[in-house]
Amino acid sequence: MADQVRRYSAASDEQLLEWSGSGDQDAFRLIVLRHGAYALRTAARFTDTLEAAEDIVQDAFVKAWTHARHFDPSRAQFTTWLYRIIVNLSLDQHRRAQTLRTTPLPADFDRADDSPIADRQIETREQRHALLQALHALPVRQQAALSLVYDEGLSGAETARRLGLSKKAVERLLARGRAFLRTRLKPDSSR
Repeated sequence: MADQVRRYSAASDEQLLEWSGSGDQDAFRLIVLRHGAYALRTAARFTDTLEAAEDIVQDAFVKAWTHARHFDPSRAQFTTWLYRIIVNLSLDQHRRAQTLRTTPLPADFDRADDSPIADRQIETREQRHALLQALHALPVRQQAALSLVYDEGLSGAETARRLGLSKKAVERLLARGRAFLRTRLKPDSSR
């Protein structure tokens, strides 16, 4: 048993995925342990709530498990493949949310807090909300590029590789994304 545990922990993601494709649940369990936090951080950048991000991650790992035998390590690393699955699921969720418009709460739903601290908290919350709205208004490829570079700290070349684009294309996505955010987040900008 110790040899098997050692074999799993020393195995590459590609090897674990190959074993998973043959139905090895222990191998896939280790993949989830290795990359679960990364998947959740990634999904959280594309959703409004932690619960939605958790749902996307769960769906992404189910998809990875069911398609593990089709994974081709010569085309991409596992993390790149997982990232693409998460982005696609996030897009699907975003499209579904667009069709399910909800009725806004009445303006007097909650009593206002008139303290000065409350004003700063509200302003900070409004700024965060405006940033999230602006980020969600970006095309998904720009969101993904900004997320990988600024949140994950990846280089332009690594971001290009993960997204399957050229480095120049990533630079253009970043430039357009930053320009959009600057315009959208100007204090006098109409939304």
